[in-house]
Amino acid sequence: MTKTEDPYKALVDLTYDVAGAAALQPTAGIGVIVSPPPNIQIRYHGFVLRAKDLYIDEYWLQGHRRHIVGETSFRGGGSGDPAYESHNHPIDNDETWTDTWAVGDKVLLIPVTGDDNRTTKQFIVGMKLKRLDGN
Repeated sequence: MTKTEDPYKALVDLTYDVAGAAALQPTAGIGVIVSPPPNIQIRYHGFVLRAKDLYIDEYWLQGHRRHIVGETSFRGGGSGDPAYESHNHPIDNDETWTDTWAVGDKVLLIPVTGDDNRTTKQFIVGMKLKRLDGN
């Protein structure tokens, strides 16, 4: 440590690393979004996981683009004239999606074990979770 480094910050970082190695076990769990992407933070068992601790499916990032190919269902309508007979429309578009998480959302956390196959230092963040009883 150099004279210009804050010793308290170094102590906090060391404590975080030691506690993380001891407390984060390789079992799936539920985290709570503290801050959504891009500066994501998730609360899990008293810890706040940061971007460096997480892998996220790009589907959940704002501005995610997907290419959609398909067609609409056949439908008719209007006055009954031939111009309104049952028809469909092709779909071949690039779509930008805006799904993301909000503060307080519950998410699935799947641990990624380290080289020892025991300790967890990173998580895969899965889908948003909702209990049917409202909790």
